[in-house]
Amino acid sequence: MPNIVVVGTQWGDEGKGKVVDVLTPHVNVVVRYAGGNNAGHTVVVGKEKYVLHSIPSGILHHGCRCVIGCGVVIDPGALIEEMETLVQRGISLDGNLFISKNAHLIMPYHPALDRASEAKLGSRRIGTTGKGVGPAYMDKAGRVGIRMADLLDERLFREKLEINVAQKNRLLREIYDAQTFTVDEILNHYLRYAGWLAPYITDTPLLLSRWIDSGYSVLFEGAQATMLDIDHGTYPYITSSSATAGGAATGTGVPPTRIHGVLGVAKAYTTRVGAGPFPTEMKGEAAEHIRARGNEYGATTGRPRRCGWFDAVVLRYAARINGLDTVALTKLDVLDQCEMVKICTGYRVRGEVITDFPVEESVLSEAEPVYEEVSGWGTPTSHVKNESDLPAKARQYVERLEELIGVPFCLISTGAVRDETIVCEDSPLLRWFPSVRASLL
Repeated sequence: MPNIVVVGTQWGDEGKGKVVDVLTPHVNVVVRYAGGNNAGHTVVVGKEKYVLHSIPSGILHHGCRCVIGCGVVIDPGALIEEMETLVQRGISLDGNLFISKNAHLIMPYHPALDRASEAKLGSRRIGTTGKGVGPAYMDKAGRVGIRMADLLDERLFREKLEINVAQKNRLLREIYDAQTFTVDEILNHYLRYAGWLAPYITDTPLLLSRWIDSGYSVLFEGAQATMLDIDHGTYPYITSSSATAGGAATGTGVPPTRIHGVLGVAKAYTTRVGAGPFPTEMKGEAAEHIRARGNEYGATTGRPRRCGWFDAVVLRYAARINGLDTVALTKLDVLDQCEMVKICTGYRVRGEVITDFPVEESVLSEAEPVYEEVSGWGTPTSHVKNESDLPAKARQYVERLEELIGVPFCLISTGAVRDETIVCEDSPLLRWFPSVRASLL
C-alpha cells in the first residue's frame, strides 16, 4: 500500500485539507508532520464546515487513525479545545487519535515572546500569528524544549519548567518589558492538560512502523507550504519548521525509503499571509475580487490574505525541492468570472529575465513578474465532473500551467465540497489509489 506526502507548493492555504479529506477513504492512517496551531485546514462536508488546527484532516472519516507527529509543536489547551469541539459534533477520537511523545509543547511564555519579538522588529516584522510556534521551535533547537512525554512526568516537568520560566521571565522583563509568569501558575494548568491528553500520548514512530509493516497505507499531511519552509522558503519571512516533503520523514520517524510519492497542492492563483516578498501580488479591485470569490481569509486568524496571479517560477521550484510526482490544482472556480487571467513565467531582475527561483532576499525583493495573459472562460466550473467537460479556455489554462511547471495534475478542485473535484486521467494518483475517481462520482 502506498505512503504518500501531501505538501503545499506556494505560501500555504492551497487547500491541503480538502485534498487530504478526498484521499482519506483510500488510506488507513493520516499523520501531521510539521507546524503548530498557527495553521488551519478547512474541510467542507456537505453543509458542515470544519476548521482543524493541529489534528489531521483524516479525523473526519470514521476509523481513520490520525497521528500528530514529533515534528509538530502542540499548544495543549488549544488542542483540547479542538478535540472537545470535534466530540461535540459527533467525531470519535478514542482509538483514532495518537500524539507523539516526542512532540514539543507550546508553553504560555512562547506566545508572549512571539508577540513581544514581533513588536520590536518594526518594519522587519515577520507577520506571525502570535501563537508561540516560532519560540517553541527555538527552544526545541536550543535543547531546552519540553515534550509531551515530559508532561506525563510531574517531577521532570517541574524541573524543566523552573529552569525555563527563570530564563524566559528575565528575557520578557529586561528585554521586552512584558508580563512574566510563575511556575505554579503554569504547572497547575498543564497538569490538568496532562490528565486529559495522557490516553492519546504514545510512541508514534513505533506505531507507524508496525502499521506500515502490516500493510497500512499512510498519508502524510503537511502544514504551511514550500515557500514558508525554514530552509527552502522566502527566509526570514517563513515558518519555523520543515514544511516541505522532506519534513515528512523527520517529523514522523518514518524513513524516506518507506515513502512512495509526493503530491503537491497549488491554487489556480496565489496567496500569502503576513509580510514578505510576493512577486505576483495583485493590487486594488483585482485583488478584492479574488479575495471575495475565494474567501481568502485566514482559517486561524481571520486575516485577509494577499492575492496574486499564478506563479510558475514558484511551482517549478516547489516541484524540484519536493520531488513532486503530481499536483492537485485547487480553486479553479474562483477565476470563473475573470475576463483575463495572468500567468507568471519568469522574473525580470536588473534587466535580465530569470526562470529559476532566486534564493537571495535582495534579488527576490527586486523581482518583477513576466506575465503571459490568457482569456478568461466566463463559465461556471463548479459542477464539472470530467476534465474534458471544462470550458475550452479553462482547459487551455490548466494545460498551460501543467506545461510550465513540468508536473502533471491529478485533481482539479472547483469548489469547497468534496465532490466538487475532478480526477485527471492518467495521473499517478490513479496508480496509488485506483478507486478515487469512482468515490467522487
